[in-house]
Amino acid sequence: MKITDVKLVFAKHYLFVHVYTDAGIVGLGEAGNWGFLSSTADAIRKFTPYLIGKDPFRAEDISQNLYRAVYFRGSVIMSAISAIDIALWDIKGKALGVPVYQLLGGKTREKVRAYASVMTKPGSPAEMAEEYKKLQDLGFNAAKVFVNGKQKSDNNGFDEFYSGRIEDELEKVRVVREAVGPHFDLILEAHRGMTPPEAITFGNEVAKYRPMVLEDPVTPDNIDTMAWVASKIPVPISTGERYTNIREYEMLMQRHAAQYVRPDVCAVGGITASMKVAAIAEANDVLLIPHNPLGPVSTAACLQICAAIPNLGIQELPTFCLNGAEDAMVEEPIRFEDGFLVIPEAPGIGVELSENASELYPAKERGSNDAFRYFDGSVKDW
Repeated sequence: MKITDVKLVFAKHYLFVHVYTDAGIVGLGEAGNWGFLSSTADAIRKFTPYLIGKDPFRAEDISQNLYRAVYFRGSVIMSAISAIDIALWDIKGKALGVPVYQLLGGKTREKVRAYASVMTKPGSPAEMAEEYKKLQDLGFNAAKVFVNGKQKSDNNGFDEFYSGRIEDELEKVRVVREAVGPHFDLILEAHRGMTPPEAITFGNEVAKYRPMVLEDPVTPDNIDTMAWVASKIPVPISTGERYTNIREYEMLMQRHAAQYVRPDVCAVGGITASMKVAAIAEANDVLLIPHNPLGPVSTAACLQICAAIPNLGIQELPTFCLNGAEDAMVEEPIRFEDGFLVIPEAPGIGVELSENASELYPAKERGSNDAFRYFDGSVKDW
């Protein structure tokens, strides 16, 4: 079997790739660099001449070649490699007539627990309580809570000063915990929005509400800083969604900087690289919470990994795909039942794009060149 062509599909804020073969089997993948999809598409186009004529079963060799052939790497290149890699695994599963998880060692679980990755910030405490009760009614037993402050400064900065900022974030968590009760896990999303002193104070004071995770309390660029924060608080830290190299995860875990790691299958190098991150994490007694802010192909690829690894924490599921909002994008949508995602059993990654996905979901790239800013005009990290 040989690769014959590579084609791109833009839909919503997603970039999908189809890898064609001379056996009539088509693999499906998704790129993760949602803020620079046109650049990622150009990288895939640059890779295409190399891919033509190659054996799609040689996913490791192809990934190594694309990664090492040229001097430049980074998020655009790794998102392109990720999309191609996922498609190659999809081809192999389809050719052999099995789900990809069978090629990764087989199932370690029958279903995958998911948390609602809330993409909006409710206003009043009453509205916040109501939203999380609705998620509970939908069957979720875990959800994200944003604790990264306001996107736009108001009140002359009084909501951003040290003590008031921490108090406001604690109040959010208190409201949600009281709304959902004790049998519901909270993933606190700081979104890299705290200084180390804020993260340490908040991490210690919020522990009484028993959150499962404090995600990205500070920017992940300096692993030593993340490790220092982790050593000062009792709440487990998760990080890694920005990483595009398996060695970053190794350094993170060697410094005991996180109890959960967040590889993005569409950004770190695909299924091939994600399984390596899972193995490194297993050796360090660290659990995985795969990053998944993307489309149904990303979710399907995540589920193949989740099915096969022993050290899964929980799987992210973005709320913008709930209530059938993206069901028409694929021929057979992934099912969510009573707090769990059902692992697809079809050959490959288990989903196929609808022929009219681009028409049903017109392309609209996320992100902006305008950063959010603090009360004094200085730039916030995204």
